Amino acid sequence: MGEERAGEDLETRRKRLIFRSCYTGTKETDLLLGPFARRYLPSFSPAQLDAYEALLDCNEDPQIFAWATGKSTVPAAFEGDVMTLLQNFKISDQSFEIT
Repeated sequence: MGEERAGEDLETRRKRLIFRSCYTGTKETDLLLGPFARRYLPSFSPAQLDAYEALLDCNEDPQIFAWATGKSTVPAAFEGDVMTLLQNFKISDQSFEIT
């Protein structure tokens, strides 16, 4: 995928994707994806990490937010369990610290 490093272990990859999720380019998307990534990426399988990274790599921050909130139809390439989790994710249900 886009920034995947050769020989990168899963823990490093998860940390990199969590960081990218917090700094996508639009504040609304950051506020959605940051907590989502902290909550779910630690338990994602390599295939789920691939799907999530492909979503980040599409570089369509406003569209990702629209897809996740149901304001726009999700393209077939991004449909799946990761998108379903994102669409069902409620920030208000999460406890997290802003650092």
